[in-house]
Amino acid sequence: MFTGIVQATCQVAAITQKNGLYTIEVSLPAELREGLKTGASVANNGVCLTVTAIADDRVFFDVMEETLSVTNLSKLTIGSPVNIERSLSFGSEIGGHILSGHIHTQAQIVKVSATEQHYNLYLEVAPKWMAYILYKGFVGVNGCSLTVGEVTNNGFWLHLIPETLSLTNLDAARVGDQLNIEIDSQTQAIVDTVERVLAKRKLI
Repeated sequence: MFTGIVQATCQVAAITQKNGLYTIEVSLPAELREGLKTGASVANNGVCLTVTAIADDRVFFDVMEETLSVTNLSKLTIGSPVNIERSLSFGSEIGGHILSGHIHTQAQIVKVSATEQHYNLYLEVAPKWMAYILYKGFVGVNGCSLTVGEVTNNGFWLHLIPETLSLTNLDAARVGDQLNIEIDSQTQAIVDTVERVLAKRKLI
């Protein structure tokens, strides 16, 4: 489990492509490698990946074909910045909201509005996911726990604070980029339940 509070933005050091599999090497600072062991879970751009090896400052992750098809990890290149969060440990403060690291879909950046006063992104997602994206609700974006701004029929705004921009790779977001989206599980459960209840009432 994760909190959506990104701990660092780290660079991809190497990528090895095999048949249906990528091995990604990410350079992690010493403080993030402390106590890290093979088999541990680490969120990379919000995707829960298992540590397969550690060598010096490099941490290795295998990414399966299914994960590559659903997330933006397939678009990584050497030097790409990746949002990193280690898994939640017992007693840790939950500053964001609980994330599983299982990405539901990707959103495309359609607009970027950056001034001295604000930095706003407008994202569009497939219509089937818009029922779960609510004004002032939570959504995981590239592993960041963020509050949803204004919502339209096919997209929503994010209003990013300087702290978020300084700690994540969202400051490098450009129109056309795809960002990993994890829907809040509680919101999804509530919406699905309400829809089922309403559907049954219509049948009565």
